[in-house]
Amino acid sequence: MLPELIDADLKPIPFSAIDHWLADDLQDAFFSFLKTAKAELAQTPHLRPTRWQDARLVPLFAKALEYASKKADPRAFFETYFEPYKVEPHKGRGFLTGYYEPEISGSLEKTAEFSIPVLARPIDLVTFPQDEPSPLAPYSAARRTKDRFEPFFDRAAIWDGALDGLGLELLYLPDKVELFFAHIQGSARVRLPDGKICRLTYAGRNGHPYTTIAKVIVAEGHMALSDVHLESLKAWLRANPVHAERLMRLNQSYIFFSRSDDLPETEGPIGAASTSLDAGRSIAVDRRQWSYGLPFFISAELHDGHGQTVPFSRLMIAQDTGSAILGAARADLFMGSGEAAGRQAGLIRHPGDFIVLLPRS
Repeated sequence: MLPELIDADLKPIPFSAIDHWLADDLQDAFFSFLKTAKAELAQTPHLRPTRWQDARLVPLFAKALEYASKKADPRAFFETYFEPYKVEPHKGRGFLTGYYEPEISGSLEKTAEFSIPVLARPIDLVTFPQDEPSPLAPYSAARRTKDRFEPFFDRAAIWDGALDGLGLELLYLPDKVELFFAHIQGSARVRLPDGKICRLTYAGRNGHPYTTIAKVIVAEGHMALSDVHLESLKAWLRANPVHAERLMRLNQSYIFFSRSDDLPETEGPIGAASTSLDAGRSIAVDRRQWSYGLPFFISAELHDGHGQTVPFSRLMIAQDTGSAILGAARADLFMGSGEAAGRQAGLIRHPGDFIVLLPRS
């Protein structure tokens, strides 16, 4: 049984036809797959459920635990239990972007320096199941009132105080730009004044459409597309506060967080599949089309940060999703945590080729 893709076809190929397959050390990829396996076998609820979850993966999750206990060859595991299929988009090639877990200074108390609140999920926010028609289309979530659903407040309304006084404040950040990019990344490390780290984990969104403000900035002529990356966007928004406020409000989507104070600093943030992400091995995929836990062998030419491109070919595991990640051959590569990972992630806007490993029939 093959997944029914919206905008691509699947072409079976042998492992021997995958360029650089043998060059990739699959131990890290297997470790990432194993983390997803443990979470799935424990039936840990997904933070953002997929439309469907391939039931054929369940016995393979159990097999992965067996392989790990025997310290068996991970390449043999993937080649024994999976079949490779090239993902062929109906138009063009696949497309890759990068994301990361930002580290931001913040405070548990509101101060003159830290005044922008990070909000917890409101109790009246209802998220509609993705595999069912929305009762309030086109919204994917809503506000439950006494006798009906209503559209939840959008970003502008929330910033204007629609949720003030409800006690939702988790902590405080220095400005709206930092909050906005924490929303885009879906997670953050917040370094408190005493040096301790507090982790923010995705807890829901308001159900409004997501708007990529970089496209608007380019369309309005403020920046050239070739100059757009994470650091340049942040710098431009801070240098143009009036435009920044207007443009950020165009993105009506708003993210709510929970605090994960016990998550080890050495681990990545929690992705939509409810497991911690691994730099260079975890990807966000279109949850309308793919199951969490599926391995993808991704090939591309990516920037090295010094004006050159370098080959990128490795096996990665679907463990996350995102509002802007739409398409069967579309992925967001998780690059890690902190400033350096952010610089690297911000440079990734490249075509790429996708090979998905599906459970053998």
